Amino acid sequence: MPNSKTIAVVCTLDTKGPQAQFVARLIEQSGHRALLVDTGVLGTPPFAAGVSREEVAREAGTSIQALVDLGDRGKALAAMMAGATALVARWHSEGKIDGILGMGGGSGTSIASAVMRGLPFGVPKMMISTMSSGEVGRYVGTKDIAMLNSVTDIMGLNHILCRILTNGVGAIVGMVEAADRAIDLEGEPLKPTVAITAFGVTNSAAMRCHALLEEAGFNTMIFHANGMGGRAMEELIVQGAIDGVLDLTTTELADELCGGKLSAGPHRLEAAGARGLPQVVLPGAMDMVNFGPPETVPPKYAERRLYCHNPSTTLMRTTADENRILGRWVGEKLAKATGPSVLLLPLLGFSEYDREGCVFHDPEADGAFMAAAVTALGAHTPVVRLNHTINDPACADRAVALLLELMRQVDRTG
Repeated sequence: MPNSKTIAVVCTLDTKGPQAQFVARLIEQSGHRALLVDTGVLGTPPFAAGVSREEVAREAGTSIQALVDLGDRGKALAAMMAGATALVARWHSEGKIDGILGMGGGSGTSIASAVMRGLPFGVPKMMISTMSSGEVGRYVGTKDIAMLNSVTDIMGLNHILCRILTNGVGAIVGMVEAADRAIDLEGEPLKPTVAITAFGVTNSAAMRCHALLEEAGFNTMIFHANGMGGRAMEELIVQGAIDGVLDLTTTELADELCGGKLSAGPHRLEAAGARGLPQVVLPGAMDMVNFGPPETVPPKYAERRLYCHNPSTTLMRTTADENRILGRWVGEKLAKATGPSVLLLPLLGFSEYDREGCVFHDPEADGAFMAAAVTALGAHTPVVRLNHTINDPACADRAVALLLELMRQVDRTG
């Protein structure tokens, strides 16, 4: 029998009371404990929760009555979100919570998913939501949250909803029990971890870098440079989970500049430098900006060079002017790095589509990026130029060799 675990169940009891009782009973029948966290404000909860809504509000520096008197649903939601997030994070750090399950519609999902995002990677997280069939990025963020579509609204206990709630409980119970069955790595040497950023159009290079680093005795974490991937990598760098960075694909900065759908925000390419990690940086896929289907491309870009990568993704070629800005950004960020860094420039193309004869081949635009990056770097960071495209094996080989040398330098001086 697995060790008994505690699963926090976060929901608004004034609207989800029967469902919360159903879920709690299933958790307890599985041999675990359910800790109900009430985040409701307006209605009357049908029974007392393990963590009352008054306690949640108090953690946020207010009271339920004050939130009711405020008459502002948005501010009340934000307060309960803040209170529940702080409480659950503290309880987890004290070893009192092993996993979390949330239930809700729009508001309930916003609160419970925020609580989940406040927990570390690897903590079991299950969100049963009416919002799961749509765009869930704003709820999941960079975290490992499992979203389960409730199909029906979470009202009543019809046979469809009961089956789905049962599945959700089965999933979270399986996740918390899995910790007791984790593969024992004790006795194996601890390998340093290198982060690699990848995209479909730089995938060949990423896979070769991964193989070379594993042969050299490193673990790798490969992040899809799709906005959330870059943000997740930066968060893990800050948390100390990564020892070196091969930032092969910095395309998210192009989306940040031009309003594409895959921006990782303005602070992309800053965490490794701030933490002093060794890093090798390449302008992977800086030749493109990502939009959705063709009709989602902003009208101001209608006359630009566009390419349908797949039915849901339209790519736009970056111009020389845009690349000058991007080059300056990259140069300025690397110039501030406190650890050893190298900028590696593949002179014959930044992506699979940027090779000679391909749809985005534009040496002038690429040259604008490189010149601006070198100028912004000044004497702060070495620049290595290769007469290859980014996906040529020679480029991956050189990138890995450079990173390994930087990491050896850190080991010698550390």
